[in-house]
This record gives sequence, C-alpha cells and structure tokens, in this order.
Amino acid sequence: MFRTSPRIINIIPLDVKEKLKKGEKVNIIDVRENEEVAQGKIPGAKHIRLSEIPSRLHEIDPNVETIMVCRSGNRSAKACEFLMNQGYRNVKNMMGGMNAWEGDVE
Repeated sequence: MFRTSPRIINIIPLDVKEKLKKGEKVNIIDVRENEEVAQGKIPGAKHIRLSEIPSRLHEIDPNVETIMVCRSGNRSAKACEFLMNQGYRNVKNMMGGMNAWEGDVE
C-alpha cells in the first residue's frame, strides 16, 4: 500500500515550529500509533494513524500545506507518498519526526 520515492519534500522541525509561531495555516498530521501520541504531539496536530490514512483522506484538506509527522520520519514519508499518489501537491515530511522536535507538545 505504501512506498517511498525521492520526490518527497522534507521540512526540518525548526521550520515547522516557525510556521506555527507565525500562525501560518498548516495541517500537521501525526501518523504514529495511539500509544506514541499519548506521550505528546505537536500542539494542534491531527492524529491519523498511518494505517487509517486511506479511509480518512477526506479529513485532509488538499488545498492547505500538510506536514506529516511520525517518530523518526519513515512512516510520515510513506504517508506523504500515498497522499502525493492521491493528487495532493502541498505535502511535506518532517525530517527526524518527533525524535527531532524541540517545540511544545500537548
């Protein structure tokens, strides 16, 4: 179902933090499992497990920049690839995932 390719656009966690600080309109989708998200997620991020992305596609606005997040960046890269294959054009993968996130969590 999921595979990755070199066309994925990466974004560093610091740039994500800056976008949030500036109040830019971005969708942050956390694709980790429930027990991982229970330990904290980026404030305002929407939790959609990687396995649920196909059935919950309608919850992701294709017209808004979407940043995919997981623990280390691998699952979120797969999610990016899937969305791109569905026609989404403004999708980015947060490099290093939550392991690299130094901002607030909720």
